[in-house]
Amino acid sequence: MWRNYYTTTSLEETLSLLAQHGDHARIVAGGTDIMLELERGARPEIDTLIDITRVPDLDQIQHGNDTIQLGALVTHNHVVASDMILQYGLPLAQASWEVGAPQIRNRATVAGNIITASPANDTITALMALQASVTLRSSTSERIIPLSEFYVGYRQTVLQPHEMLTSIQFPALQANQGGIFLKLALRRAQAISVIDVAAVLTFAEANNRQSTITDAVLTIGCVAPTIIRLTEAEEYLTGKSLSSDVLQEVGAIAAEIPTPIDDVRGSATYRNDMIKVYLVRMLRALRDGTEAQQYPQHPAMLWGKNQAKVHMPLPQMVRHERDSGEMITTTINGQQHTINGGTHKNLLRFLRDDIGLTGTKEGCAEGECGACTIFLDGAAVMACMVPAPRAHGADIVTIEGLQSEDGKLHPIQKGFVDAGAVQCGFCTPGFLMSGAKLLEETPTPTPEQVEQSISGNLCRCTGYYKIIEAFERAQKEQTR
Repeated sequence: MWRNYYTTTSLEETLSLLAQHGDHARIVAGGTDIMLELERGARPEIDTLIDITRVPDLDQIQHGNDTIQLGALVTHNHVVASDMILQYGLPLAQASWEVGAPQIRNRATVAGNIITASPANDTITALMALQASVTLRSSTSERIIPLSEFYVGYRQTVLQPHEMLTSIQFPALQANQGGIFLKLALRRAQAISVIDVAAVLTFAEANNRQSTITDAVLTIGCVAPTIIRLTEAEEYLTGKSLSSDVLQEVGAIAAEIPTPIDDVRGSATYRNDMIKVYLVRMLRALRDGTEAQQYPQHPAMLWGKNQAKVHMPLPQMVRHERDSGEMITTTINGQQHTINGGTHKNLLRFLRDDIGLTGTKEGCAEGECGACTIFLDGAAVMACMVPAPRAHGADIVTIEGLQSEDGKLHPIQKGFVDAGAVQCGFCTPGFLMSGAKLLEETPTPTPEQVEQSISGNLCRCTGYYKIIEAFERAQKEQTR
């Protein structure tokens, strides 16, 4: 799928390689978008991937001078778990929670979501409402671009081939401000938006949502080629308080502004109606101070003790070039493997074809079904979305490594056996891996956490009742 794969250890190495390879190179952080594009042959010009997942300090969320800054490796799960973001940038936390499932959120980065530039990408709508900007760096220059100026058309940005998005920053919400993000989708998880909306309101008085609005930012995604601002509705809100009459009027104004797209997820008419409904719902929550009410208190992360952070930096840059003979050395289920070749495929096929571990299954090959769930450096990920060279220097656990060294079944495995939760069995390895990671981080999970943990795992036999029962049995087995 690619000719060259470089795993860098510093920002300077990364920018140097971008300058060298230009249009033919792409950065890999989460890789959840570029891997699909390469698999489908949508990017024939790309022959070089530059993996930055081992570069230290790019996965930090910082707060200073009333500004929140996210590094290029901050994942959606990092945002979901950040108390700082919850306090000072709630819309971004809410949007990040809506992205994919735990396995995807452990890899996919907010920066990658921005760069992909789809109008259905949830975090863009939230960040536009927060009036974020992005820092773009090359080997010779640096520039800061407001996110509102970053997009020039459908999936088009001002990012140059030799540049890298190194950070995202936005003003921290103050005591006289409130923000919220809402999403309408056709299912509860792993769903593309029909519409998504975000708002940030500034009130005349701190901690008083009944006071006059002095400034309003309203954004909508998935209705046009780019995220749009509802400027007429913003102007109408300014100078008013959120009375019931104002809510209804602003909803009516907003529904007339966009000309929504019409596609398989929803007609233009439906989108127009839902814009009004969701905008009123959003403003009512801000007025009543309930904007964070639906946010999960202790979400299932499935990311292990290292919390998907850069904790195993490499001593030097690793080059996997075509015909170079560079090997992949990795630890899988406690055993070290050194493989010559296999560097030009995804990690799922590497595990099956080169290592011979066929327990990890390929169902969709696009991060939808979860049958290929494994642990990569302690975090649950979907192996079909990870390039094989990422295994170099990594620690991996597959379904074959779940039982103990003496052959004793893991509690989740025993739970599946006792509950009869295995039907056709194809999806089972993915469910077991998700369940094992959940029980590791939360020995007695709530029903909500169980559902969150398997939101990225699909059972085509529709046997979720027995699967849930297996989780209940596994809890009891583990706590004996």
